[in-house]
Amino acid sequence: MITREAKLADVPSILDFQLKMALETENVQLEILPLTQGVHRLMKDPTKGKYYVAEEGGEVIGCLMTTYEWSDWRCGTVIWIQSVYVSAGWRGKGVYKKLYQHIRDLVENDPDLKGIRLYVDKKNRHAQDVYAALGMNGEHYTVFEWMKG
Repeated sequence: MITREAKLADVPSILDFQLKMALETENVQLEILPLTQGVHRLMKDPTKGKYYVAEEGGEVIGCLMTTYEWSDWRCGTVIWIQSVYVSAGWRGKGVYKKLYQHIRDLVENDPDLKGIRLYVDKKNRHAQDVYAALGMNGEHYTVFEWMKG
């Protein structure tokens, strides 16, 4: 299994994964046009974030997206992990662990990167257990949001 930054050729897999993730985790049927536009905009503008994929035998089996948060307290950037998806047949086989380690290695090797954050649905105990097993904790912040529309 390899992990790498996504390429334009990975967009169909990323779109498929995002559609499935929204349905599985939030019972939301995403509209394909804004999703496609959103994925392409991020792929063309790395200041917005990046996608990373896990690949086995030429097949994309998982992905995640990273975005950035400036921390004045730390005088550096915190990486946010978002849009995590692992193909159903590959779950429980260390795919997310490998993707997470790839991101962690990036953070550990760049002095301007200060840490990693993510958010998880309060009801998604399985994901919380996975994140805790990798040394993350949910003890510090509660995320509030307001979304237009």
